[in-house]
Amino acid sequence: MPSYKVVLGEEELPRAWYNIVPDLPEPLPPPLKPDGTPVKPEELEAIFPKEIVRQEFSTDRFIPIPEEVLEAYRLWRPTPLVRAYRLERALKTPAEIYYKYEGVSPPGSHKPNTAVAQAYYNVKEGVERLTTETGAGQWGSALAFATNLFGLRCTIYMVRVSYEQKPYRRVLMQLWGAEVVPSPSTRTSFGRKVLEQDPDNPGSLGIAISEAIEDAVTHPNTKYSLGSVLNHVLLHQTIVGLEALKQMELIDRFPDYVIGCIGGGSNYAGLAYPFYYVKKMGKAPVDTKFIAVEPTAAPSTTKGVYTYDHGDTARLTPLLKMYTLGHDFVPPPIHAGGLRYHGKAPTLSLLIHKGEFSSVAYNQVEVFRAAEVFARAEGFVPAPESAHAIKAAIDLALEARKTGERKVILFNLSGHGLLDLKAYDEYLSGTLKPYEYPREEVEKSIRRLFEMYPWLKSAR
Repeated sequence: MPSYKVVLGEEELPRAWYNIVPDLPEPLPPPLKPDGTPVKPEELEAIFPKEIVRQEFSTDRFIPIPEEVLEAYRLWRPTPLVRAYRLERALKTPAEIYYKYEGVSPPGSHKPNTAVAQAYYNVKEGVERLTTETGAGQWGSALAFATNLFGLRCTIYMVRVSYEQKPYRRVLMQLWGAEVVPSPSTRTSFGRKVLEQDPDNPGSLGIAISEAIEDAVTHPNTKYSLGSVLNHVLLHQTIVGLEALKQMELIDRFPDYVIGCIGGGSNYAGLAYPFYYVKKMGKAPVDTKFIAVEPTAAPSTTKGVYTYDHGDTARLTPLLKMYTLGHDFVPPPIHAGGLRYHGKAPTLSLLIHKGEFSSVAYNQVEVFRAAEVFARAEGFVPAPESAHAIKAAIDLALEARKTGERKVILFNLSGHGLLDLKAYDEYLSGTLKPYEYPREEVEKSIRRLFEMYPWLKSAR
């Protein structure tokens, strides 16, 4: 019988990240300017360091991890792969359920896998301060942790509703020396414009991204750092899946299903892409299915449109080909703040569009119900974002109970929920609401997008 927990030694840390770009089913559509012409790599150097830009456009399948980054990773990596025996028994399922536990990092999530790499590359190029946005606070706390490691200053624009819902995430960022600003704010011209139009605006990741980019481009020795969506971010996260591949090999298992929650897509891509590579190379022993899980309150892949759109509300970012709800999307105030984003990573969007990956959406009440089942069985309290993956895993395990099939299910437990107990309190008290984002609102937003850029209709 496989062991309960599989932990690799430090010497077994992967020495290179996996880049999925050369293995996609068709070439990745390039980022575009508002006039429809492709963005040149050097044009992104205003907000990113040169090495990050190189990685963003790279077609190299494997990119070496610098020793300084590996040294930082060793604070918490490799992370454990755990078989959820108690959950299996609670569900009375013949399925084997495994989870890769990223909540053991200092900030409590998968996010420092890329935050550490980005901080390193910025400091190597003489940058003194980084700006970023954060939803639930997991990315913000990860970047605060990473910039503290490398001696950088950090300014974080935190979506206002999360700033108010999750004060302890803010405290964690401040403890690592970061400045945290509720967004929309009066610190930027775009933030002031939003507040003039709607003083009670709860904020969104799109607005916070706009503020962070504006701050970066208007101040010297400052760059912007992004926690999801772009190729280089997903690249850095593949250390999760590369470790999981080794761990499952040690117990002679390969997953029938690989599951993860998606906001921008980085934690799921980090786990899934290395397994996709094995399948693509014809070396997978089973026909692995890849399932991405999103909230019904921000249903980019299940209700959105696959088209070019901006990554931020102020349209400061290039247009990316992705599943989108429209860059002016303002999400309902669900507690899975890291999933309240209007778009998905271009590589992940392409894989879903081509049918290589599938996606499903759940409302937050059924997600928290699944989280409670998991916590009662396994003990760990999952982040609300990660609980989406748990819901899908439980559904598949119950399906296996009906069929009697001994399927192997792997999901990413991308973070712990110990700083999300207010959300659990609302769930337990029955005040949590099952938000659904209306399709007609998506259609309105996409119509505005096509009116703004008529050429988009032919680029779809």
